[in-house]
Amino acid sequence: MRTMAERFRGFLPVVVDLETGGFECRTDALLQIGAVTLTIESTGDLVPGESLSLEVLPFEGARIQPEALAVTGIDPHHPLRPALPEGEALIRLFRLVRRALVAEGCTRAILTGHNAFFDLGFLNAAVARSGIKRNPFHPFSTFDTVTLAGVLTGQTVLAKAVQSLGLAFDSSHAHQAHYDALLTARLFCQLVNRCAGIVVETTPAGTDEAQDAEWTPTP
Repeated sequence: MRTMAERFRGFLPVVVDLETGGFECRTDALLQIGAVTLTIESTGDLVPGESLSLEVLPFEGARIQPEALAVTGIDPHHPLRPALPEGEALIRLFRLVRRALVAEGCTRAILTGHNAFFDLGFLNAAVARSGIKRNPFHPFSTFDTVTLAGVLTGQTVLAKAVQSLGLAFDSSHAHQAHYDALLTARLFCQLVNRCAGIVVETTPAGTDEAQDAEWTPTP
């Protein structure tokens, strides 16, 4: 059985879902973070591991679009909302990721998500605003379940893709970061496991030091 490090060339897929105040990562608020690490069982199957759910305070001057809140149902200013400053939330996320990297023997995390470029853009923008120097995620590469599901199931919408694989979907919890991250993690694992018989066996190689060096995006 190949280890996680051998399966993805030293990378650890970490599923991330972010709920935001709009579509522009440099101006719109980050409101929720959901994350799920992945691991490999003795059977060789990829399965979800530890998860994290965080509420995030909008950064100073952040724009929040009413249309976005209408979709998520988030009230950013609710007095009982246990929200953290953006930088503190990122520290907690990165602590989870680094713990998983050590456990799996991997060298770098790779953000995995549904329309992953959107989440990575908001993550990188938040890292830049917070001044965090060591980001465990690859700066531009992702694993995207939109592409994988489109190829393997013919479905690109998250709800339809998971249902096509017989996974449960509860619309009342949709568009909440933790729920969507868990759902995406289950979807990614199912899709990867279905490909187990066709994966080309190659000699394991480390990550490319030049491409995968530590990097912090500019604001």
